[in-house]
Amino acid sequence: MKVIEHLEQKKAYPLISFEILPPLKGKSIESVNKILDELVDYQPAFINVTYHRAEYKFKLLENGLFEKVHIRKRPGTVGICAAIQYKYGIDAVPHLVCGGFARSETEDALMDLNYLGINNVLLLRGDAMKNEKNFVPEVNGNRNSLDLVQQAVNLNKGVYLEEDLQDPIKTDFCIGVAGYPEKHFEAPNMQSDLDYLKKKVDAGADYIVTQMFFDNQKYFDFVNQCRKIGITVPIIPGLKPITTAKQVQNLPGTFHITIPEALTQAVLQCKNKADVQQVGTEWLAQQCKELLDFGVPCLHFYTMSTPEPFRYVMQHLR
Repeated sequence: MKVIEHLEQKKAYPLISFEILPPLKGKSIESVNKILDELVDYQPAFINVTYHRAEYKFKLLENGLFEKVHIRKRPGTVGICAAIQYKYGIDAVPHLVCGGFARSETEDALMDLNYLGINNVLLLRGDAMKNEKNFVPEVNGNRNSLDLVQQAVNLNKGVYLEEDLQDPIKTDFCIGVAGYPEKHFEAPNMQSDLDYLKKKVDAGADYIVTQMFFDNQKYFDFVNQCRKIGITVPIIPGLKPITTAKQVQNLPGTFHITIPEALTQAVLQCKNKADVQQVGTEWLAQQCKELLDFGVPCLHFYTMSTPEPFRYVMQHLR
């Protein structure tokens, strides 16, 4: 079932979804299954699986020269999604990014998903490589998420990169994109970020999932701003609990978000990790209640492959 169909039918209340990481290279899929075995008890409508682009490292050789080595720390997004749908019968949403892919490789990846019966995708530009100040697209690759959306939409219309194909099939992807209640850090201002988001929706995106936030007013304002400029698709809030004291400092720098003063002070007063987790999960539970009162279509949880905090949250929502 498509994500948009889950949002329309709302067979459960509240409708929830989770996001997980693929295992580190060399680790077993059982590490993912262990997490999923717990998460599926909460009856998620769908599960997102992140994609991590390749990086390059320079390895010192015996002759004193350096060799550029291609490394992908968390491969397996497509395979994990196929396993989720096969083992658990839950719709999977793979993330696809621009970085590291030529457009022909993106087309091949989308065709693989189509053959596997995976018809949901979340399309993102992705981050710049660690050794790059700005994002640099692959040669003959998509420059940004708008390009990526347009390519997926073209496949849904039966338009491939090779123009001379005979009777090419039309895919049927449900397309999600990212939204930023506190704006994308590269956008010069909020309005330009909203205008760019509208271009993605006008190009064919079916729904939006937001970056995490800890102040619900940020989300409320974001939704209202989107509606004012004609964005009518569902906007799913992305949520994460604070689980360690360091996250109060690290999350703003990594994801370019703000942490409310009340939450920051509550975390700083905690004496141990258990206290921090309690504060974080209680804050998240209250966020969820307010968001449900607002009428959100779904609650999307960034698990970071740590399912434990959601036990408390789900107990207070159902």
